[in-house]
Amino acid sequence: MMKFTKQNFIFLVGGIIIYVVDIGVDFWVASRYFCQGQYCWGILLLCFRGLSSLITQVFSYEWFKNDWEGTNTGKLKWIFLVHLFQCGIFIRYWFALKYGCQAAFKQKSSRDASETDPPNFIQKQAVDAVTDINMLRVFKTFLETTPQLFVQIYILMEHEKNNFCQYAAIILSFCGISFSMVDYQISLRKSLPDKDEFRVLPKLVYLLYKLLTITSWILSISLITLLSVRSSVILLIFLWICGFTWTLKQHTTFCKSRKMEYLYRTVVGIILIFTFFNIKGKKTKVCISIYYATHTVVTLGILFVYMFWKTSIIKEIHFTIVSILTILSLVLGIIFLVVYYRHFHPTAYCRPQACSDEVDGEAGQKDRVKIGRFQNFIMQ
Repeated sequence: MMKFTKQNFIFLVGGIIIYVVDIGVDFWVASRYFCQGQYCWGILLLCFRGLSSLITQVFSYEWFKNDWEGTNTGKLKWIFLVHLFQCGIFIRYWFALKYGCQAAFKQKSSRDASETDPPNFIQKQAVDAVTDINMLRVFKTFLETTPQLFVQIYILMEHEKNNFCQYAAIILSFCGISFSMVDYQISLRKSLPDKDEFRVLPKLVYLLYKLLTITSWILSISLITLLSVRSSVILLIFLWICGFTWTLKQHTTFCKSRKMEYLYRTVVGIILIFTFFNIKGKKTKVCISIYYATHTVVTLGILFVYMFWKTSIIKEIHFTIVSILTILSLVLGIIFLVVYYRHFHPTAYCRPQACSDEVDGEAGQKDRVKIGRFQNFIMQ
């Protein structure tokens, strides 16, 4: 049975603090770039922030509409206004705090509740509220935090002007990715009633797998950008097209409307640029092998180009240090990936009845929302 504990509540409060601090740091870093006359970097960072905020608000409001379909039409109006002003995430944090406090501190046992209002219902409300937030944070991580990390690393390698502002942005980006990945996996485990809790060792292995592989890939893309910005943009667009095409072939059914489903697939395509996700809960041993084999070949190809054709740049960007970090993080990341999938990865993603053809079809859309969005979200 899903449980929302006091520890979960503390992490939820910490998540709110980090979210607010992250907003402040983004505007602080952008303002520093503007003050230094580096308008392109400042505008680019704000564009990542704006795009991420817009897309997460759209999904958040759409989920409110799906959950409150046929009821609470009055509340939906002010919910829409709040999302219009890009503050929808704070409403979700409010509901999560409300249900989380009841589940973690006010409920003592199942005997305290009647049959019509069981404690399990409050527990489910708390878990679902936090799960929605973590899904939105996954979007934010790969629409804003990861691209910002790539830009900051590129600026350091290109200009070699180190300052506290840049280091703070990089550290915050790494923290954002780390918390998002771990919270995402915790929510996934809570959504799988037949699976054990996500314990400390699996959390650490999963975190290192994701963080190291993403770090290696970001360093690789930064090196490509140093060679040619145009080549980097072409590569990223090509990778997005591949990811988007794969989601189309998977026939995802996460959203109720066709337009939102295509937006979801577009976002997943962006996520797949940086890391692998299983979007249908099926076995993807071949796909994940191809994915990281491709990353390995591209990374080695980039380092090969630098060593034999761009030797003049090597000294300027401390190539030895960057190359060692790139290879080391890639190798260690793949090792942790293998360990995670062999020993800690859930082998079944949902109950048998939730995986039937009826639920996957159009007739199961309404029931699917009631069961829980995570059943059809990107799995891992």
